[in-house]
Amino acid sequence: MCKDSAAMGQIMARELVQIIQGNNERDRVTNAILPCGPLCWYKPFTDLVNREKVDLTRLVVFHMDECLDWQGRLLPKTHPQNFQNYMERNFYEPVSPQLRVAGKNRHWLYPSNAEDISKKILSTEIDITYGGWGQDGHVAFNQARRNPYSQITIDDVRNSTARVQENNLDTVIALAQRSFGSAYQLVAPMSVTLGVKECLSAKKVRLFSDTGAWKQTALRIALFGPLTPDFPITLLQEHPDALLTATEETSKHPISEHPEWDFGF
Repeated sequence: MCKDSAAMGQIMARELVQIIQGNNERDRVTNAILPCGPLCWYKPFTDLVNREKVDLTRLVVFHMDECLDWQGRLLPKTHPQNFQNYMERNFYEPVSPQLRVAGKNRHWLYPSNAEDISKKILSTEIDITYGGWGQDGHVAFNQARRNPYSQITIDDVRNSTARVQENNLDTVIALAQRSFGSAYQLVAPMSVTLGVKECLSAKKVRLFSDTGAWKQTALRIALFGPLTPDFPITLLQEHPDALLTATEETSKHPISEHPEWDFGF
């Protein structure tokens, strides 16, 4: 648990830098699965890299997901949910040119290459997966599947791999509230995502959230609930080195603060 978004950004920046520096000292490549968000860590990370002259030329990045339009196509470059454009501007470009991640080491996930990226990740030793979690405990865009005619088991979630999919209505609403003044019509309705299998293949998994009420229930179910396909994040309970970091606001919950409430259960 950390105080706020600023503190979380410092934690995220420092841990990834330490892993990269450790591998550089051992003349090893660092393989990382990275998200577009939480947004609080990019400036602390790039500032730290530039200040301490951290060589990122041997960092290999597998990007976690990307938003798509209703036909499953990539969004315009200047669309606010175009993850690649955001990462290029905020993660890559602020780093001094001599320290930057090489272009050939930036693996973007598209509908056209999802299978190839999956195979590459599963045949590579991944050092760390960074990410957040969604209101239903989705990691990347591995949301709870709610199609009444296509039920899946926890094994299906555990073994899920990179794919294109429609986003759940509650995911669209959550993103609309957070970013577009609840204008759900502006939210990308589809996504391409790494599966749980790729995300949890890393030696370390670090998930973070600074978005408060939307993530409070998922955090508690991740920590104390049973493994369930309704909350994919619960599969982190099986991982040998997984850590969740939440801001104080995200770690609260109205039910825990009101023991007098009676829901009639």
